Amino acid sequence: MITSAKSDAEPLVEQARIYSRSEHNISRSQISDNALKVLNRLQREGFDAYLVGGCVRDLLLGREPKDFDVATNAEPDQVKKVFRNCRLIGRRFRLAHVYFGREVIEVATFRGAGETKNDKQVLNNEGRLLRDNIYGTIEEDVWRRDFTVNALYYNIKDFSVVDYVGGMADHKSATLRLIGDPETRFREDPVRMLRAVRFAVKLGFMLDPDCEKSMHDAAELLSSIPAARLYDEVLKLFLSGYALQTFEMLRHYGLFQVLFPATESSLAIEQDGFPRLLPIKALENSDNRMAEGKTVTAYFLFAAFLWEPVQIRAKEKLARGIAEFVAYQDAANEVIARQIKSTALPRHITMAMREVWSLQPKFNMRFGSRPSRLITHPRFRAGYDFLLLRSETGGADPELAQWWGKYQETSETEQRKMTQPPRKAHNNKSGRKKAYRKKVSDGTTGTE
Repeated sequence: MITSAKSDAEPLVEQARIYSRSEHNISRSQISDNALKVLNRLQREGFDAYLVGGCVRDLLLGREPKDFDVATNAEPDQVKKVFRNCRLIGRRFRLAHVYFGREVIEVATFRGAGETKNDKQVLNNEGRLLRDNIYGTIEEDVWRRDFTVNALYYNIKDFSVVDYVGGMADHKSATLRLIGDPETRFREDPVRMLRAVRFAVKLGFMLDPDCEKSMHDAAELLSSIPAARLYDEVLKLFLSGYALQTFEMLRHYGLFQVLFPATESSLAIEQDGFPRLLPIKALENSDNRMAEGKTVTAYFLFAAFLWEPVQIRAKEKLARGIAEFVAYQDAANEVIARQIKSTALPRHITMAMREVWSLQPKFNMRFGSRPSRLITHPRFRAGYDFLLLRSETGGADPELAQWWGKYQETSETEQRKMTQPPRKAHNNKSGRKKAYRKKVSDGTTGTE
């Protein structure tokens, strides 16, 4: 059943508090030139124009915003008429993207809280918002945003910050607070729970107690969100440089088990009396790489998340007498197929994960020409890093990882020596066999 409804959020303050330029630390020099062009152009055309959302939040915190979003009373078609370099996108809510080379300034029309003749706010029978194409005023728009610290408007007209919801006070107290009733807001869009975790970790803010309580109760609502959308959210969660802390917080609120159910189940099973540490170590390494300015690949992290579920499933198949290669191949297929139902990992990600997994048994083959062939594999480095991760968490022999580390660094001559198979020791029995074979070839065996 699909119904239309109004938001029941009540204002936290009766009217906006205006913070003049002298009362905040935002300077135009910190704002993108292209964002300023959009703001000023809209104003010249007679529209209201504000910076809003994460960019205002980050500027107040002294951080460099990743991007700049604009809110205006101009409707999307009107924005398109003002900017030739504009493209309209979105079905759930129409947005205007203004392009300046690689930089895109997103322009959103103020959202309303009521209904119009042509557009309605549409909820499903669980209370989740499906369509939100209702335009309104800035006073209405503020109640449609999620957190108070994301609902501050920077007015280009007089360089003030407009606050309807006490967001400036929450900035100062480092509190992440939902606008309106948390239970209702999470039902409208359960992904807000993931955003709450991401912002709390990234900003170092504490979650408001009412928000925390509702998250514990509403975690299962995430299962109603399309798996493709959850994949996009997972990338934001784990490729931000705060992956380990995010992981711990997601588990605390019961959200991780919805995103990676097989991984959560495997973490509850100890290995030789010890907890399974591979995912934790992978997240820690990911954060360290991000801190050093290095790249992090999503497939490597997901391969670490799902490695233990694959091992557990494969061992079950081996116990039933299935051949080792087939057992691991089938286990990987089953684990990935189940995971895709929760978080829609794209094909290029799952293929890369399989390659990393398939390389692991090949590292045991250290003699002959196999090492020299293996080192030329396109995924060798990722596979070797995965081997190191396993060796650090008790899943592989550290001596094996050390051997491969030395093999990569040494000369070709030394590599040939390292890959020579060990010679078999000669004994009297083998000598007698050789003598017998010589007699056979000479034709001197038999009874005389």
